[in-house]
Amino acid sequence: MVLALALGNLALCSVLFFFEQADGRPAALSAWGWSRQMQAAGWLLLAIGAAGVVPEPLALPVAYGLVFAGVAWEAGAQWERAGVTRWRRVLAPLLGAAILLFLLCYLVDPIGLRALATSLILGAFYLAASVALARGWAEASMLRRFLALATGWLALVVGARGALVMVSPAGWGWLTNDMLRQLHSGALYLLMLVGGFGWLLLGRERLQGELARGEIVDPVSNVPNRRGFFQLLAPWMALARRPGPPTAMALFDLDGFRRINDSYGHAAGDAVLLDLLDTCKRQLRDSDQLGRLVGVEFAILLPRTGLQDAALVAERMRAAIEDRRVKTERALIALTASFGVTTIRADDSTVTLLARAEEALRAAKEHGRNRIELAPPPAGPDDADDIDGADGIDPAGSVPGTWAEARPEVLPEAQPEAQPLAHAAALAAPDEAVDRRAR
Repeated sequence: MVLALALGNLALCSVLFFFEQADGRPAALSAWGWSRQMQAAGWLLLAIGAAGVVPEPLALPVAYGLVFAGVAWEAGAQWERAGVTRWRRVLAPLLGAAILLFLLCYLVDPIGLRALATSLILGAFYLAASVALARGWAEASMLRRFLALATGWLALVVGARGALVMVSPAGWGWLTNDMLRQLHSGALYLLMLVGGFGWLLLGRERLQGELARGEIVDPVSNVPNRRGFFQLLAPWMALARRPGPPTAMALFDLDGFRRINDSYGHAAGDAVLLDLLDTCKRQLRDSDQLGRLVGVEFAILLPRTGLQDAALVAERMRAAIEDRRVKTERALIALTASFGVTTIRADDSTVTLLARAEEALRAAKEHGRNRIELAPPPAGPDDADDIDGADGIDPAGSVPGTWAEARPEVLPEAQPEAQPLAHAAALAAPDEAVDRRAR
């Protein structure tokens, strides 16, 4: 059995040698690889010592020290994968104390106390790996839960063997000492298999999860992409065919965002984009959904929200974006946004809904930007409430018409790259007269 444990760990080491070598290995995988190498060396040295090739007093302490270190590092790799990166600060002193305890027990009683110390130390380290696997149990997959339970039970079997031998050296009835030793060896072998295949399967599961998430989440803004947003939109499209509160959707596009990338680079553009999206999220409820459709065009799903209430939400976001100044390495950057707002109708498809919202957004762009346009409601007796608010409300409260009609474009168009500092000043300080009119 000792030789089987040595060869099994050596086989896992051989597989890991060719795994992710081109792109560099994660810290958790590197720690796990070292753990397998130490366990393989320890078990192999035990097999050599048992065969009499190396004197037993020399082989046993070194071999068990390597096995303890390997199992401890395996537990540390599980904690590294769970997000605890400082596990070495705790594990290294515990490992030193465990090896010292084993040596003392070996000197006092090379058979009984040695078996007790070995079983308890190995069981404790495997139990630590089980606790790491169980971390975040509520969000864990069924595979990780099974591995946590299996590792925990097998760790208890390993730890209990030494204690039972000390309490009853002759065994407990039908549970003889020889059977306990076989159960102990079988548990160690199963822990090697469960740990090895479980680690690789968890890595595959995590990779599949990342790929699935990448299909529906935008990697830069960390909000749903076009596919993800339409998946969130689908049930609300179905509910729109039933009587009940309306659901609104708004599109907004950041005005003149291309000049940020052209003048200051894509890194500055990404920083501005993330800051402005964070500003927008503060204006939304938990049930509202923000998604990135294409470029810097974003969509907002507002469940159980009418057209006028959706326009109020859009106005808060528009004002928040206009008032925001994002500090980058080269400039203090300000932007504005244009909005198109509509509600989901009973006969809508995603194509017609998106086309109507884009038409309203295009009207906001054509009429001066930094404004909100409402899509015209359908003409019918059932839509009287929407018709009453179709013309929108002027933020100044005086002239009816589309939203933000009294707010012309605040920021100037992009200037040539030859004047980056002057351009930054223009972005940071809009024209005072225009700003007073906007107020």
